[in-house]
Amino acid sequence: MESDWNVGELLNVSSAYWRGCALQAAVRLEFFSHIGDDALSCDEVAELARTDNRATEMLLDALSAMHLLKKVDFNYTNTSFSTTYLNSESPQYMGHIILHHHHILDGWAQLDTAVSKGRPVKTRSYGEETERQSFLMGMFNLAMGIAPEIAGQIDLRNKTHLLDLGGGPGTYAIHFCKANSTLKATIFDRPTTRPFAEKTIKAFGLEQRIGFISGDFTTDQIRGGPYDAAWLSHILHSNGAEECYSIIEKTVEQMSPGGIIFIHDFILEDTRDRPEFAALFSLNMLINNPRGRSYSESEIRAMLMAAGVSAIERHGFSGPNDSSILFGVV
Repeated sequence: MESDWNVGELLNVSSAYWRGCALQAAVRLEFFSHIGDDALSCDEVAELARTDNRATEMLLDALSAMHLLKKVDFNYTNTSFSTTYLNSESPQYMGHIILHHHHILDGWAQLDTAVSKGRPVKTRSYGEETERQSFLMGMFNLAMGIAPEIAGQIDLRNKTHLLDLGGGPGTYAIHFCKANSTLKATIFDRPTTRPFAEKTIKAFGLEQRIGFISGDFTTDQIRGGPYDAAWLSHILHSNGAEECYSIIEKTVEQMSPGGIIFIHDFILEDTRDRPEFAALFSLNMLINNPRGRSYSESEIRAMLMAAGVSAIERHGFSGPNDSSILFGVV
């Protein structure tokens, strides 16, 4: 079915990066955090952010036009939404993932080159540590938004040991353990994520129930089993199909019979042309990753079946960016 495209919508899509760049610049310059709960003039914001007054006023007015700020007379205040999600003092702060989007913007500007050559493009660097922190914190914040909902929808009451593969800070392991008092969990991820994971686990008081094993699941054998549940969240899309088969196979090898494996990802319909976010996310992988892409439900089912997984079903969960879950029994 054709959508209701018109010239106005076409131009809005073509210039959509203007809004994104305005938001990213404001987050990078900490405008929302500087304003906080106050009402500040342009000059006051510029002084705090150490920015040019004239240019600052332009950006503040644009953010007000986007309804991310409120302008009354000559002062600017945060909206309730901005206070919640764009002020770095808020526990629901989304600035890290917005900065991650800023870091990959240069690659998206070269999408035509990536499509022509069929491989990632060279982009400017903001520093490996800066980019890693934004990515990890961004993934943590996104997961914190949906992990409690997922943990409430997936019944692990009869399971005792969960593998959170590539779990980073352990957001899902934490919420699965919170929802299931007899469950323990093990995060298996690269050593660079361990300090962040241990800090987060400690903050939730779950050091006795959640452990961390360092390793690279793309090259190393997965350890720490047997597990009777495995959670693979946003793992497959970063790898080529053969690597995905291997990762699932290595996971299953560490699981006890009757265990359940969950795949949470941007799963395409079998036609691969929907949902939109998953289709666009494949392009994000093309720009930044030599092998990764979004996979269709039938492709993931085939990967699971090849590893001996049966009774494969699609869970009813749907995330805010159209992420979904497939699961099956080992």
